[in-house]
Amino acid sequence: MLWLGLVAFPLYVMLGATVQSRLEYSTNGPLSLPRSFSLSNYTQDFTNGFGRYFLNTLIVTGSVVAIVLLLVPPLAFSIIRSRSRGSVRIFRLFLLGLAIPAQAVIVPMFYVISKAGLYDNLIGVILPTAAFCLPVCALILTGTMRDITGELFEAMAIDGATTRRVFFQLVVPLSRGGLATIVVFSALQAWNGFLFPLVLTQSEETKVLTLGLYNFQTEHGIDIPGLLAAVVLSTVPVLLVYLFARRALVQGLMGVGGK
Repeated sequence: MLWLGLVAFPLYVMLGATVQSRLEYSTNGPLSLPRSFSLSNYTQDFTNGFGRYFLNTLIVTGSVVAIVLLLVPPLAFSIIRSRSRGSVRIFRLFLLGLAIPAQAVIVPMFYVISKAGLYDNLIGVILPTAAFCLPVCALILTGTMRDITGELFEAMAIDGATTRRVFFQLVVPLSRGGLATIVVFSALQAWNGFLFPLVLTQSEETKVLTLGLYNFQTEHGIDIPGLLAAVVLSTVPVLLVYLFARRALVQGLMGVGGK
């Protein structure tokens, strides 16, 4: 109950502020009970451009997740089934990417994106974000696929199954936990991304939610109820993803996705 109170208290402060006017909030304080219930903060967010920021973030997140799902499962499958040294070296190269923070390469990344003509373009945010998600996702999914017993592969081989059939009918269904994990991880990285959008975009048309929240801060103050309403709206999609994928996500993080 004590832990529930510690968690519920900041949620109450945040949600209570979103249904109050700015004048009421500044007069009564953040801990007061709302005397009136209004959704004007939510509707005003959309008039201030929240819809555009939300759509841009949705495009970036969906594209990053699609790239990860397109590249990581075949890569992880080739790593666990191939006996060549090349696949092992590729896997080690991906593991090396875990040690490289985005802050260390943001300057050359800016140079490459600018030279490629992708500056102030959502594609210029999607590609680096997906690239930094690949090492962790490859590590997670490779561990999940290693849990699939060799007897199942041998049974498929005896039945004359091709590599493509083994991948789609055996490996992918038994890797649902790992797939859910990399989907949630890459979606969170893209949805909450701040550094790449900050450096690689400039115009209002390419702003995402993490940058759009700055619009509630002006030289005269901060619209706290409007800002918190935008925060609530921005957390709803991530919460829905977690609610639908929580069981597979827990299994993937425990490393038992293939059992």
